[in-house]
Amino acid sequence: MSEKIKLETEFITLGQLLKDEGVIATGGQAKWFLRENSVLLNGNPEDRRGKKLYSGDVVVVGEQTFEIE
Repeated sequence: MSEKIKLETEFITLGQLLKDEGVIATGGQAKWFLRENSVLLNGNPEDRRGKKLYSGDVVVVGEQTFEIE
């Protein structure tokens, strides 16, 4: 099951998404988290915390799926 994320701005960064959704506690943990864990963006591995996510993107973190709206 996927969770839908409604954008309030044009985009959100991957690090901010992880923080907002409670995957990590602080933005500073994003770099470490992305180095140690598999994260897929639209089916491709992604490890850049500053990667901009736009409406239509799908992020998979472990068992969690987030759909950007």
